[in-house]
Amino acid sequence: MTAFLDLDAYLDRIQWGGGTAPTFATLAGLLNAHMSHIHFENLDVLLKRPVRLDLDSLQDKLIRNRRGGYCFEHGTLLAAVLDQLGFRAVSHTARVVLMTPRLASPRTHMFLKVSLPGGEFIVDPGLGGMAPRVPVPLKEDAAEPVDFATHWMIRDDPYWVLRVKAGDKIVDAWVSTLDPDNQVDFEMGNHFAATFPASTFVNRIMLRAFTPEGRVTLMNRDLTVWRGNEARTTQLSDRGALRAMLVEHFGFDLPEVDHLRVPTIPEWA
Repeated sequence: MTAFLDLDAYLDRIQWGGGTAPTFATLAGLLNAHMSHIHFENLDVLLKRPVRLDLDSLQDKLIRNRRGGYCFEHGTLLAAVLDQLGFRAVSHTARVVLMTPRLASPRTHMFLKVSLPGGEFIVDPGLGGMAPRVPVPLKEDAAEPVDFATHWMIRDDPYWVLRVKAGDKIVDAWVSTLDPDNQVDFEMGNHFAATFPASTFVNRIMLRAFTPEGRVTLMNRDLTVWRGNEARTTQLSDRGALRAMLVEHFGFDLPEVDHLRVPTIPEWA
């Protein structure tokens, strides 16, 4: 990984004009700004493009081309930013258990653990629609309410579990032992997520953008626009509607989606 990070370009991309000292206030502000302006999307996987984790490629895609990405991209970029600002951040892998039992889930998620004088915090900008927009304390049952959802950690030996309450539902998002991981572990997880035939990312469109009013999510053709705790769901008619939606809600145009193939959308397969 190249050592150069254009910090000014990153801060401009996320429209951050606050402080940069390694404090909780800076961490919380950067995380919220990052997630508000760099969205979650897996379109490169569906377009059969390699998902690169070197810092040059990440800056080209997420900063200069104003695209989004998934967990390995978000986590790697934000880890480099926090490191340059003097934070003590460690990257970890996790097993996502939203739809898959623990024993059947590979370690294909990336998040950060940040150590501050006030304790350790989980920072997870790349979880998709359930991602916490605040640092989550790494201690049991310390809830952080934001945007009609609550995130907290529980201990279930040998795992730490990120638990989420959204509306009237409580779910476990991922589990991790917090064991040390090496860069090759993230490369392996990224390769699996982007290429394995049964991977969710290979088979479905998954997009999430946070807005001043709430959030926008897309699962295949189902578009849900949240304003506060009210949601309106519609279905995209065709690929042209997908492209227009990207411009309206995600802030970029991607002509290649006019020919996007999605295995779980029969009309687009």
